[in-house]
Amino acid sequence: SDALPRTEFSVAILPVCTNGHLMCAGCFIHLLADARLKEEQATCPNCRCEISKSLCCRNLAVEKAVSELPSECGFCVRQFPRSLLERHQKEECQDRVTQCKYKRIGCPWQGPYHELTVHEAECTHPAKTGNELMEILDEMDQSHKKEMQLYNSIFSLLSFEKIGYTEVQFRPYRTDDFITRLYYETPRFTVLNQTWVLKARVNDSERNPNLSCKRTLSFQLILKSKISSPMECSFLLLKGPYDDVKINPVIYHFVFTNENNETEYVPLPIIDSVECNKLLAAKNINLRLFIFQIQK
Repeated sequence: SDALPRTEFSVAILPVCTNGHLMCAGCFIHLLADARLKEEQATCPNCRCEISKSLCCRNLAVEKAVSELPSECGFCVRQFPRSLLERHQKEECQDRVTQCKYKRIGCPWQGPYHELTVHEAECTHPAKTGNELMEILDEMDQSHKKEMQLYNSIFSLLSFEKIGYTEVQFRPYRTDDFITRLYYETPRFTVLNQTWVLKARVNDSERNPNLSCKRTLSFQLILKSKISSPMECSFLLLKGPYDDVKINPVIYHFVFTNENNETEYVPLPIIDSVECNKLLAAKNINLRLFIFQIQK
């Protein structure tokens, strides 16, 4: 297993290279992701020795010392020990950003906590007429309805007769171009008695994704078996059972035939570039695929 756990970016986690140089977890993950994109061995920025998750370890003594160092609150600019900063910013800081208690009936106000009492005493939303509130609530209902439609669609798919799922492992490869590009591909796997492959690419195969701060992954599903009639399917990718990548579920739909057996590349709905870097830094990408066959 990896010597370093997959964690949120936090300065409290401090990987150490074999020569003892420290870096924060965010920089470490970014370094590994860049090395993957450039097909290079990741090296320590200080001494250039090779680094990887297996070669690095955590320095708990330094982490403890760092947790006691003063750090600046992003709201009030006062300094607190790093170990107390999160609680201060969430619960105690008088300048932390907060929202009006009437947000549920449409108040958009956001401001420092010490102004909250004055604002709520003067907030006009409790005095709005029923018709005015109905317009606001209709807009909020539409947003909620979209979320519910997604989950209702998933629940509906789970009632299908033919459902298959499997754990898939995307492995990194390089194209045969003069300037090679990174792509991912899974070994062949069987779901619903058919053979499939998944492929993935970074930033839609742009020339130098390592120069971009914004990073995305997209994937396509390929049917390798020969079929006697069109096969209409819905499918989605979710995080695997032992991973912590943040993926928003999105259902995709395609009709597979022998002549048209590959979907278009569709976005892997990870929430941001930070999560993408975590996946790129890993040796392989492990996810769970669901396929639902739609029967006429």
